[in-house]
Amino acid sequence: MHTINRRTAIASTAVALGGLALGGRAALAAQAATASTMFDASKNPTPEKIAPYQPRFGRTKPLVAVVGLNEGTIISDFCIPFGVMARSGVADVVSVSVTLGPVKMQPLTFQLQTTVDAFDESHPQGADYIFVPAVENDSDPGLLKWIKSQADKGCTVISICYGAMAVANTGIFDGHRATSHYSNESFRAKRFPNVRWQKNIRYVADGKVVSSAGVSASMPTSIALVEAIAGPEKAAQVARDVGIDGWSSRHDSDAFQSDPGNADMPARDAKPDVTLAIPVKAGDDEIALAFTAEAYSRTGNTMAYAIAASKAPVRLAHGLVVLPDLVVGGPTKVERTLAPLKAHEATRALDIALADITKVYGPKAARNVALFMEYPGTR
Repeated sequence: MHTINRRTAIASTAVALGGLALGGRAALAAQAATASTMFDASKNPTPEKIAPYQPRFGRTKPLVAVVGLNEGTIISDFCIPFGVMARSGVADVVSVSVTLGPVKMQPLTFQLQTTVDAFDESHPQGADYIFVPAVENDSDPGLLKWIKSQADKGCTVISICYGAMAVANTGIFDGHRATSHYSNESFRAKRFPNVRWQKNIRYVADGKVVSSAGVSASMPTSIALVEAIAGPEKAAQVARDVGIDGWSSRHDSDAFQSDPGNADMPARDAKPDVTLAIPVKAGDDEIALAFTAEAYSRTGNTMAYAIAASKAPVRLAHGLVVLPDLVVGGPTKVERTLAPLKAHEATRALDIALADITKVYGPKAARNVALFMEYPGTR
């Protein structure tokens, strides 16, 4: 299994996923040369809709799996779909790792509920939906084999952000419309020419394959799945609960490319200068924790860790289990500890983090984090 240097990966403001360094003016300039040939989905006459759920195998609820590599899974891409679907109550939601052991996301560590092998033993007919988050090694054979096997069993495969690269590697996207993060427009078109790639859209739903754009798009994509399963009224209720106004696929990804190269951010190999502790306790919201951890880590200035009263696993609000890195009063020097998570709306945590990043690291840092996450609040 290909692994990452956790400190280097988190320090990077130009994330390296699937062997491609996304940062730097030269890389983005090369993208610009061919990105214009990609279909501009802003011309679509109607928003996307995920096909309504069709019950299978006598299940009372659809079975949804969120899969993660044990090394190099992006925290928000995993936790947001899990959090939205679990809190909605419209599906049975399972967190799945490719192999046994902890899942080291960027930047925190989780213990998931089962493995792909154990999931297959318990559910030989397969899931109804699987979410595939961004992972560093998008060619991991165990991950690709499982994605393909689930698709062959008739499930709908939903990629989040750079998770599209892993799904595209299976061939499932060939001949279908799909999207991904704005920063890989040229790369994905060249690497996977048989996919009908689109830009300027939050998510694309083409039959049994669904794909989303950058980080924050995972929220409306997940709400769109709630709508497909339980209807628009339930989707609207869940949207209000997590703190978003709507879940339309309409989106202007071009607007988030205004700072190519992120010139004022720390270099990829720069060492974060602040050890940042994020307090975790039982019942904390998965989405709020993920947004907080990812936002600070994206600044390049901080190395974020989960801190708790002990190293005992901490069960979050909807079933994910985080493994604390640090213990309160322990020997590791911590330059800064955040206030405990108190956000009533999950997305409010990102607003709180960006406001603090503006204060501590400056508005440029906060803006670049928001641009990368395709978050409209600080554009």
